[in-house]
Amino acid sequence: MQPGDKVKVSSSVVIFHHPQHRGQGFDLMGEEGEIVTVLNDWKGRPISPTHPVVVSFGKLRVHLRSDELTPLG
Repeated sequence: MQPGDKVKVSSSVVIFHHPQHRGQGFDLMGEEGEIVTVLNDWKGRPISPTHPVVVSFGKLRVHLRSDELTPLG
């Protein structure tokens, strides 16, 4: 997965910071977005974050795992 790739959320991921559903659970399953970045280093040092893939859904950015996403062809 590279920045700029289009992806679809393939598993149930509930977030509580969606701008239109503030304070309520919102399931991202089936939503399509674009990868902004994949976190693998910080200031030149390798890191291993739990949710390394940052995906943009319009103005909303969410950190996800790669197994929660399906690439769109």
